[in-house]
Amino acid sequence: MLAGAAGLGGTALALLFTNPPPNDFESFAGDQLVELAVEEVCGADGLPMPLRLVVQNCPELIRSQSQVLGALARQGTTRHNFGVFSLYQTEIGGQEVLPFLRIPRYRVITLAGAGHFVILSTSKDGREENDAGATSDARP
Repeated sequence: MLAGAAGLGGTALALLFTNPPPNDFESFAGDQLVELAVEEVCGADGLPMPLRLVVQNCPELIRSQSQVLGALARQGTTRHNFGVFSLYQTEIGGQEVLPFLRIPRYRVITLAGAGHFVILSTSKDGREENDAGATSDARP
């Protein structure tokens, strides 16, 4: 009985030290937003044709903004720290950047624990998305 309690305590202590911090979340969120933005902006239904003529390498341009996108996600995120794991609730977007271009509003709930991030749920403009479950190792 005592060995079981010690093992459980040791596991909880290990999880406590492997709960990824907000800086790791910012990096994870930046990577996720880059992939989403490449799909949304650089895809067939993304930029209007006149802008496509100006922007020569859309995916590379967006990937160069990973840190900025991560910082943006962190600003729109609330972290609920439960010690052995954290829940990150993120809400970003919804702004109209040009008269013909509005950034969709995204809401994401991410679980962080044991050095990893797992997206639990996503919604875009109020609609549930089916791509929940993206994971990442928080360690470089």
